[in-house]
Amino acid sequence: MGKKRKAVIVVSTRVATLKKRLRSHLKSLGFHKDDDGTFTAPGASKDVIRTIHSVQRDDRLAVNRDFISGHFSNLIKYFASGKDIDVARISPVLQRISSDTWETELFRLAALTWSVPVSNGFGRRLRYLVWDNHNGKLMGIIAIGDPVFNLSVRDTLIDWDARARGERLVNIMDAYVLGALPPYNALLGGKLVACLIRSRDIYDDFAKAYGKTTGIISQQEKKARLLAVTTSSSMGRSSVYNRLKLGGIEYFKSIGYTGGWGHFHIPDSLFLDLREYLREIGHPYADLHRFGQGPNWRMRTTRVALQALGFKNDMLRHGIQREVFICEFANNALKLLHRGRGRPDLSSLLSAEEVANLAVERWMLPRSQRRPEFKVWKREQIEELLGNERSELPSKLRMRA
Repeated sequence: MGKKRKAVIVVSTRVATLKKRLRSHLKSLGFHKDDDGTFTAPGASKDVIRTIHSVQRDDRLAVNRDFISGHFSNLIKYFASGKDIDVARISPVLQRISSDTWETELFRLAALTWSVPVSNGFGRRLRYLVWDNHNGKLMGIIAIGDPVFNLSVRDTLIDWDARARGERLVNIMDAYVLGALPPYNALLGGKLVACLIRSRDIYDDFAKAYGKTTGIISQQEKKARLLAVTTSSSMGRSSVYNRLKLGGIEYFKSIGYTGGWGHFHIPDSLFLDLREYLREIGHPYADLHRFGQGPNWRMRTTRVALQALGFKNDMLRHGIQREVFICEFANNALKLLHRGRGRPDLSSLLSAEEVANLAVERWMLPRSQRRPEFKVWKREQIEELLGNERSELPSKLRMRA
C-alpha cells in the first residue's frame, strides 16, 4: 500500500473518530439531534449551564492536579474561615500581581475553585488579589484583559463602525475573572470586588502598563486610556452586576445579551484534536494565531474544523445567552469611544480604598446581620471546590463565577 493511500486512511479514520466523539460529547451534555440533523441545546437553566461546562472544568482540574497537590497545603492559610471575619473591621486592599510570584500561584488556585472554568486571558492583562487587610485573608480575585473584537451589544451602544472599532478598541478591556471567595461571597463580597474595577488604582495601572500601546498591524503608537471594562455573566442573567450602584454612581450597567453562540462547550481536549486535524489537512488556522489570538481565533478555528468535518454551524450554538455589562470609567466614556477624541471626565472616579469602604457599608455589613450563616464556613472546604463538584455545601457559600 502506498504512502499516499496510508495517509488518506489515517485522515479518514481521524475524521470518523472525531465525528463520533463530538456527537457523543454533545449528547452527554443534553444536546439532541432534530430530524433535519440540527443539534439543539438543552436549555439555559443554571444547572444546564454547569453541566455544559462540566467536562471543560474536569479537564481543567485534571491538567492542574499536580499544581493543586503541590501548592494547596502552602496556600490554604490565605483562605478565610467564617470565624476569621470580623465584618465591622473588614478592610479590603487591592494588590496587583506580577508573573512568577507566589501571589500568581494563589490567584491560579483561587480561580480553579470557580464552578465555571475561567479563561487564562489574552494579550494585555492586569491581575489582582483583593485582600482583607484586617486578617490577611483573600477576599476575591480580578483579571482584565483584551476584549473580544466582535461584540455587537457593545459596538451598538458605542455606535461604532468597523474602522472606529479597530482604532479605539484599545481603550476597552474585559473582566474575564471577577468574583469573591467563600465566605466573603456569602456577604455579597462579589459586588464589592466588581465595584473595585471602577477605581483610580486600576485606571492608573493600565496607563502605566499600556498607555503607549503599539498597534499590531499599524505599528503606530496608540495613546490608550482605560475608558471602559466589559464583562458577562457566566450564568445567563446576573444578580451580582445588576443595579450595581454606590453613592449614586452606576458601576456596571446591563447592555444586552450575547447571541448564544460560542465554543465553551467544546472542551480543551477536543479542541486540541480539532487543531491537529486541521494541521493534517494543511489548514492555516491550526496555528495561525499570532494576530487575533484569543477567543475570536479559537471560535474561528473551531468553526473551520467543524465545517471541514461536515458539520453544520449549529454545533457552535450552545444557547446560553450571557448578560453583558459595561463599566464606564469616565463620565463621558461613551462619547470619547465614539468620537475618538476629547479629555476623559474622571471627576467621579474614586480610589480602591474609597470604593471598598462604600461597598462594605452598603452591602457587607447589612448582609452579615441578615445572614450570619457565613460563620460556619471552614477554609478546608475549599478543597472540595477543587475536586468535588457535587459537594454538599450551603448554597449561599458555593463559589460563583
